[in-house]
Amino acid sequence: QVQLVESGGGLVEAGGSLRLSCAASGRTFSIYDMGWFRQASGKEREFVAVIRWRGGSTYYADSVKGRFTISRDNAKNTVYLQMNSLKPEDTAVYYCAADEGVGFTTNPDYWGQGTQVTVSS
Repeated sequence: QVQLVESGGGLVEAGGSLRLSCAASGRTFSIYDMGWFRQASGKEREFVAVIRWRGGSTYYADSVKGRFTISRDNAKNTVYLQMNSLKPEDTAVYYCAADEGVGFTTNPDYWGQGTQVTVSS
């Protein structure tokens, strides 16, 4: 099992920045991909960004490309999401997720508890 704990959410004005962190513990050696989803009130959960644990390649949703940056610190078993130029439509609960194979964007194996990000206009 892998446990994921997010931190760094909060309230920010439009145009501002936040950095989310996700610390993994447990069977971290089994992680293949790790990243973020989000779910706005009344909407379905959507993919945001993912990073390959070994190699570091990244992939982003079109809605955040150029504004968000995902990175990792393998020594700390931690993934980060730097969010810049935030918009009110970025308001959501952000979930960290991890997968042991290639199914990250469809059905990750592990989920964090979520952290609220609110962007005021």
